[in-house]
Amino acid sequence: MRSPETCLNNYKYWARRFKRQLRAQNQVLKKGVVDEQANSAALKEQLKMKDQSLRKLQQEMDSLTFRNLQLAKRVELLQDELSLSEPRGKKNKKSGESSSQLSQEQKSVFDEDLQKKIEENERLHIQFFEANEQHKHVEAELRSRLAALETEAAQHQAVVDGLTRKYMETIEKLQNDKAKLEVKSQTLEKEAKECRLRTEECQLQLKNLHEDLSGRLEESLSVINEKVPFNDTKYSQYNALNVPLHNRRHQLKMRDIAGQALAFVQDLVTALLNFHTYTEQRIQIFPVDSAIDTISPLNQKFSQYLHENASYVRPLEEGMLHLFESITEDTVTVLETTVKLKTFSEHLTSYICFLRKILPYQLKSLEEECESSLCTSALRARNLELSQDMKKMTAVFEKLQTYVALLALPSTEPDGLLRTNYSSVLTNVGAALHGFHDVMKDISKHYSQKATIEHELPTTTQKLITTNDCILSSVVALTNGAGKIASFYSNNVDYFIASLSYGPKAASGFISPLSAECMLQYKKKAAAYMKSLRKPLLESVPYEEALSNRRVLLSSTESREGLAQQVQQSLEKISKLEQEKEHWMLEAQLAKIKLEKENQRIADKLKSTSSGQLVGLSQDNAALSNAAGQDEAAAKAVPEPVQSTSLIGILTRTSDSEVPDVESREDLIKNHYMARIVELTSQLQLADSKSVHFYAECRALSKRLALAEKSKEALTEEMKLASQNITRLQDELTTTKRSYEDQLSMMSDHLCSMNETLSKQREEIDTLKMSSKGNSKKNKSR
Repeated sequence: MRSPETCLNNYKYWARRFKRQLRAQNQVLKKGVVDEQANSAALKEQLKMKDQSLRKLQQEMDSLTFRNLQLAKRVELLQDELSLSEPRGKKNKKSGESSSQLSQEQKSVFDEDLQKKIEENERLHIQFFEANEQHKHVEAELRSRLAALETEAAQHQAVVDGLTRKYMETIEKLQNDKAKLEVKSQTLEKEAKECRLRTEECQLQLKNLHEDLSGRLEESLSVINEKVPFNDTKYSQYNALNVPLHNRRHQLKMRDIAGQALAFVQDLVTALLNFHTYTEQRIQIFPVDSAIDTISPLNQKFSQYLHENASYVRPLEEGMLHLFESITEDTVTVLETTVKLKTFSEHLTSYICFLRKILPYQLKSLEEECESSLCTSALRARNLELSQDMKKMTAVFEKLQTYVALLALPSTEPDGLLRTNYSSVLTNVGAALHGFHDVMKDISKHYSQKATIEHELPTTTQKLITTNDCILSSVVALTNGAGKIASFYSNNVDYFIASLSYGPKAASGFISPLSAECMLQYKKKAAAYMKSLRKPLLESVPYEEALSNRRVLLSSTESREGLAQQVQQSLEKISKLEQEKEHWMLEAQLAKIKLEKENQRIADKLKSTSSGQLVGLSQDNAALSNAAGQDEAAAKAVPEPVQSTSLIGILTRTSDSEVPDVESREDLIKNHYMARIVELTSQLQLADSKSVHFYAECRALSKRLALAEKSKEALTEEMKLASQNITRLQDELTTTKRSYEDQLSMMSDHLCSMNETLSKQREEIDTLKMSSKGNSKKNKSR
């Protein structure tokens, strides 16, 4: 089921879309109606003009027909008069000569007048015919336009009918949506009431939880203040000594980048060595060959300085190699720890000093070439361009050395460069490298042009051509190396800027090189300590077996450990019982030996003395009774026999009263001890079993208690989360309540505005219908 918010949004979207469509269609309809009204007004004016012209022509036609009739009647009268005058003239020719002359004059006047009237009539007939044709043509055009306008009016009427149908459907849909939204608003109001009740309950719970948590917070703060003696992350000086997390991927990436940079620097050093060496060779052979004539002192000094280029260029490769070797997997590579960058900066500074030293001699040497008689104007222009390029090359190297020296400051002088300027310095290094590449391209271009011009000279030797080719190849190698370094640095400058944040936790970076060095020492000690603690892991229990064992331990009351302890205790008891058994077996053997000796002695006595048998027997029985009493006293560790209900007590009492037989008495004693041993062992086993049972129950209860503590902790965490959710729900409830109220008010306003716009559009549609019907009627009448 969709939420009321989505319904409301859909309703708003369709309402806006419907509004836009209505506005667009209303504008089109208004424009069409205005155009039709203008066309109808123009057609009315044209029709009025045509009616007026038609009336004028009809009036002229009527006047012309009336004039023609008059002229025809007059011609008839004249013909009649002529016919009457002819016979009279025959009778009296003489008398009628004067009258004939008069009639001839009148006839000529009438003929002229008639000719004029005929011409005028012909002209009027032509005008009437032309006007009639023009009227027919205009009438046909008007009829065709009227038919087109009628078809357009019918189309507009169909469009208006379709729009009214659509508008009625949309009005019904909007009314249905309005009813649904009203129902949803009622349900939302009910939910809002329920949420109010829930919020009140939650507020009470929140208050209780707040009191509980405030008490715990005070307790924990007091514990922290009393128990925590030192916080090493509070001060940046102490925090800089903390060992950051080891990022092996970062170190490998930095070592890889340093290796690539070392390869590029090696190529650049090789190209620089070749460039300076071949330049020295060129000075020796041009403009004056040293084998033929002595060169100028300036070129001699310049050649001497160029001969020392290896002592300035080779250290650049060595410094970069030391920097690469200082970046290992175990170190922390940031600007504060790269101490070898200072050495590379110093070597670069010495090379810049070398370039500054040879630059004036190089410019003077080029000027000397320009002053020679062999130098043409084109060659002189190339030499001037090369002198400018050499100045630019020295300036670019100075700029690059400045930025490298700034990057070397954090490892030696931390106050020399602020940490906020690291990114700008790294960006400027990339710009300097690109500038170096551009300068080398210009040098390569101008030197190639100069070499081609010199090759065309008639005095050029093969040695000069070879040297120029070598210099040009070294310049091309320098250009390629500069381009590779610039593109390589541009590709990795973002990583350099991002790696600046690699440092101690919760701090802006290492404070000083000394703290960075101490941190590295602590890191080495920590790594050595962790290595010493590393021991081979024992074979672990499989995961499934561990889960099954855990289920067994949690579900059963007797764990494996308890059973093992029970088995150990049982083995100890068995060993004790075995020892006791051996002891009693030895005692039984001793008693058996004594019994045999006594029987032997009694038999000997019986054989020796037959007369005094009864007396000896009584004495022996008394001795045996005394021996039995002594054994009993030794067994019970009491000086005298005690009266009891046990078998020993019965024996002691019967021994006082009467003297039984020796064998029966020994059997009774043996049976008594055996029964006593059995009873004691059964009691001991029962006690052991009870103690084992109690021990197992105690272990199970302790485990249950531990599980209960864990569940209690989990429940406290859940309660904290629930309190947080309660606060969040309260905030969301307040916001949703406000938003729902605002939305309901907006919906009511929007519905009112929609009703007003719909009513206005209905009125406009009605007016359009009326106007279209009136136009159609007028067009039909026309």
